[in-house]
Amino acid sequence: MAPSLPGPLAHLAPLLGHYGYWAVGAVVFVEDFGIPAPGETILIAAGVYAGAGQLNIVAVAAIAFVAAVLGDNVGYLIGRSGGRAAVHRWGRYVLLTPKRFEAAEEFFTRRGGEIVTVARFVEGLRQANGIVAGTTGMPWRRFLAFNALGAALWVGLWTTLAYLAGSHIDKVYEQITRYQRYVLLALGLLAAALLARHLLRRRRQT
Repeated sequence: MAPSLPGPLAHLAPLLGHYGYWAVGAVVFVEDFGIPAPGETILIAAGVYAGAGQLNIVAVAAIAFVAAVLGDNVGYLIGRSGGRAAVHRWGRYVLLTPKRFEAAEEFFTRRGGEIVTVARFVEGLRQANGIVAGTTGMPWRRFLAFNALGAALWVGLWTTLAYLAGSHIDKVYEQITRYQRYVLLALGLLAAALLARHLLRRRRQT
């Protein structure tokens, strides 16, 4: 019997129930070249289903990995062939506004391959990852290597955690919800500290 999914995961239960692995692959794939889709959420939900014996965890991980890499490569081709003009013209339809695109492009220019790997875990950057790499002219082989590494780490993390939660997801979700405000507060303080440090450095340089 499929486990009861809490919170935002519950909306994906019918999709997983009807399409299973196809749903995982399709949603992760389209999210990775900019289309707003709950790729990370369905990956977690599929991991929970696997932990409860409804899906095979190896199949979930393999399909999600391939879909993630392929999706980002589609984004790379879009960015490489269409360039900034295409992103500025059509990006707003997939929530990639010029402001978000410029911020992502700045990250890529400074960090390159590292950002391709880390971007997988950052909402917004995950969807723009391939497109920005293409527009900035990153060599495809370099992009592919770092992108595959990021996809492997991302899929491995979420499928493992969700699989271990399995039928206990209600209790895990309850604990996450209970301490969510404290985690968000800590992240907010960390972000403020990093911003203050950055501003102080710029002030000293000027």
